[in-house]
Amino acid sequence: MPRPTWRFWLWPGELRRSGVLGINRRNAEFLFGHNPRARYPLVDDKLLTKQICHQRGIPVPETYSVIERNGDIAGFLRSAARWPQFVVKPAKGAEGRGILVIRHHDGRVFTTAGGQTLDSADLGYHLATILSGLYSLGGQTDRALVEQRIVRHPAFADVAVGGTPDIRVIVYRGVPAMAMLRLPTVASRGRANLYQGAVAAGIELQTGRTLGGVCRGRAVDYHPDTGRPIAGLTIPSWDDVIRSAMNLADGIGLGYLGVDFVLDAALGPVVLEANARPGLAIQIANRAGLVHRLEWIDAHLPPGLAIDERARWLQSAKQPADQPLVWLASPATSTLESLPALRHASNASLGAEPSRRH
Repeated sequence: MPRPTWRFWLWPGELRRSGVLGINRRNAEFLFGHNPRARYPLVDDKLLTKQICHQRGIPVPETYSVIERNGDIAGFLRSAARWPQFVVKPAKGAEGRGILVIRHHDGRVFTTAGGQTLDSADLGYHLATILSGLYSLGGQTDRALVEQRIVRHPAFADVAVGGTPDIRVIVYRGVPAMAMLRLPTVASRGRANLYQGAVAAGIELQTGRTLGGVCRGRAVDYHPDTGRPIAGLTIPSWDDVIRSAMNLADGIGLGYLGVDFVLDAALGPVVLEANARPGLAIQIANRAGLVHRLEWIDAHLPPGLAIDERARWLQSAKQPADQPLVWLASPATSTLESLPALRHASNASLGAEPSRRH
């Protein structure tokens, strides 16, 4: 009986030849070499990131309230009727933890986007846990942000369930190097989180069109809940996404950065947050490694280009074709390794560390 032509794993040498970026190399070459530590607070604190966005004319969700002390909680609860919908999040949160989306309320009972109901005491307790640092990086005491709830763009109505998709763009030396669209599912409970069961699809940087998807460690062509195709979607206002990502990277002053966007039905692309330590699962979504793209930018990007010049350069640059990851080019019936397993394999013999958000 002939053996199959595909495998569920790759050797470390095969991963390196495919250009898969591992955590240690990411840290040593791209974070330590291009990201000054003094600039990290600008991305680790969402309020500071929003201030930079305001200064540079980059759209962000409106901030309704900032809760800094436990004594502020009662005042917020009394004034919550001013905002029929809102989002609560920790200013220094990690991995999407602590975020609460309130779909509607009457001032006493609050209903989340997932259908859970909370009373005022429950919401007040949640705010107190944010302030205590339960969800923040390193357990630091924190502030709670109350923000505008984003209304999902209609372009994603058929490929997102129970929540709002988001877009991540990896910006290297001021130029987008890779991007993906994360689509919520029933399994992910409306969260655009890959490890909770969301779908990820790579995005062609020049066109803003999506590639095939990945969900729960399996290459997929259709959304698991709606059955709609994942590939071939055109991201609305893609040029604005690209330019805003470059603009924010310039303002923050980091050379290797992840920028997360959502598309609002009325506002278009708005920045949710930036990440100085972006995870590596974006390579799985694109079915290609990052290393070759980063090295190509190092070799060919002219110095001193303004944002408009970089945007034109990105459109006209003749980058070599990616080398597809072997198991993702296998028959549609095959499976690839689970995302945590791939993350481990891509760093075999190289060590590992948890990323802030995936």
